Amino acid sequence: MTGVAPVLTTAPALPGRAFIRQGWHDVVFLHWRVDVSAVAPLLPAGVRPDTMGADGVDDGVTTWVGLIGFRFTDTAFPPLAPMRRLGTFVEVNVRVYTVDDRGRHGVVFLSLDAGRFLPAVAARAMLGLPYHWAHAATRWGGDGTRGRGAAAGRHGEGGRVAYAMRRHGSSARSRFAVHVGAPIAEPSPLEQFLTARWGMHVHRFGATRFWPNEHPAWPLHHARAESVHDDLMGEVGLPRSLADVPPDSVLWSPGVTTSFARGTA
Repeated sequence: MTGVAPVLTTAPALPGRAFIRQGWHDVVFLHWRVDVSAVAPLLPAGVRPDTMGADGVDDGVTTWVGLIGFRFTDTAFPPLAPMRRLGTFVEVNVRVYTVDDRGRHGVVFLSLDAGRFLPAVAARAMLGLPYHWAHAATRWGGDGTRGRGAAAGRHGEGGRVAYAMRRHGSSARSRFAVHVGAPIAEPSPLEQFLTARWGMHVHRFGATRFWPNEHPAWPLHHARAESVHDDLMGEVGLPRSLADVPPDSVLWSPGVTTSFARGTA
């Protein structure tokens, strides 16, 4: 096992050409702190929970569970053009924070619910990600705006954004709404830890691979949770009581454009 490098605040350059490029917009980050014992049994071989205390100091025992809602836009597989409508949809996912034996910090997705059937099926089959097809939507404020690219431009500080999803063929649902606060000029160590994640660990065909990604630094805003009703965290084996308490960290971002390179062991 090599030494663990610090979480980087800016993305390293991709080691090869971009395999997937997509926009992530109107991103709501809800996070709960948990003991590593709640997460460790859910992880693939070769990775362990990444740890960080609420004060931004690594205490070795505290890790985090994220419930994330956002809009995918213009998914593309370079050099092919963006898929436009097919590659644009709402997603809600549950993720945890990991580090591997080579010291690479990333995330493991425990579930991903996408509002479009073909991308969900393709990502599950091709990449081994635990995608599900769901009815998923987002709404800004009370003006009826749904998933429009101009939403983040009209609504920022003082706005309200909500996500709702219902998994097809299941009773699993998730609904949450936040009020967006002031921009964050300089993210704290914890805010960096929860958002500056430059790869995902994915178990596929008997091996855990690291898929690196890069994008500009997240433009983050403070936010306040108005309501959270969630089944997804309990569905993946996390404590069902998590959704009964307010999240420990709430952030919002207008979004970034990101690129992934192919995964490596």
